[in-house]
Amino acid sequence: MAHVSEQKKKTVNEFQKLVDSYPVIGLVDMENLPAPQLQKMRLQLRDTAVIKMTKTRLMKIVFENSKEKKKGIENLNDHLKGMPALIFTKHDPFKLAKILKKSRSNAPAKAGQTAPRDIVVTAGPTSFSPGPIISELASAGIKTGIENGKIAIKQDAVVVKEGEVVNAQMAGVLSRLGVQPMEIGLNLVAVYDNGTIFKRDVLEIDEDEFMDKIKQAYSSSITIALELSFLTDATTEIMIAKAFNNAKAVALAQNIITDETKEQIIAKANNEMLALKSKLNIPDVPKQEIKQKTAEQEKQQKETEEDKGQPEKKTEAKQEKEQKEDKKQEQSSKPDEKSGEQ
Repeated sequence: MAHVSEQKKKTVNEFQKLVDSYPVIGLVDMENLPAPQLQKMRLQLRDTAVIKMTKTRLMKIVFENSKEKKKGIENLNDHLKGMPALIFTKHDPFKLAKILKKSRSNAPAKAGQTAPRDIVVTAGPTSFSPGPIISELASAGIKTGIENGKIAIKQDAVVVKEGEVVNAQMAGVLSRLGVQPMEIGLNLVAVYDNGTIFKRDVLEIDEDEFMDKIKQAYSSSITIALELSFLTDATTEIMIAKAFNNAKAVALAQNIITDETKEQIIAKANNEMLALKSKLNIPDVPKQEIKQKTAEQEKQQKETEEDKGQPEKKTEAKQEKEQKEDKKQEQSSKPDEKSGEQ
């Protein structure tokens, strides 16, 4: 049985305590990270996380010893690469990824470095005049052309895929184009949290894009709820307004007069009247004639009202008239009576 040094046992025990004490354990790659930059990041993260580095073999021993208490932690073995270190924190994985991402800075690629992600050269103009650089770009798989006397890149090109090593020629091309694909900082590889392993591509999300997706999902759910007439705090007001508008539309279609529809129904009737008048070629009545008729109607209405207000005077006049007529009849009958006596 191989002898295990006391120092290694001490290191394993130290890491074991940290694994047992912290709920979230991140795995970072510190390859190509300058020592001054590492010390600076340790100071920045001292209130947030604990960064510890040891040999990969010892990390695997710690994961194996902890798999009973931390189910699934041994799966971190699949993500050990480069110059691994462990970062212990009580923050959730997404917040940890955000903190580490903010602490990184861009840097040019050097020959022999491994690409942390796909290195892309984007389309667009360059400051280079036509010359030997055209063949250099072509050998790197970059399509070019001449625009306004300068070399222009015609389309985006992935020149180095994630995990591939950048060779000296490619590093030179990228440097001349001003592309800085490398990042100085703690390169987060994966995070363990309560039995789940989150990889970097899941943790490092575009917050603006994520918020847009949430808004889109919210709008879609509101649309579905409205279609199903499902009442919620967000849909109740909309559904009441929709029901009101539907009821108003039915009332207008059936000419049902309400406080909300009367003006529109009158306007609708007026428009129909004008359309009918135009179709039948009915001439416009002169305004003077309309005024005259209106005046006559008002006069007749006034006389009618006065007559209704004096019924007794009308009855007396009628009686007086009848009495006069009776008198005339009596006088006309008197000569006849005298002739009869003779």
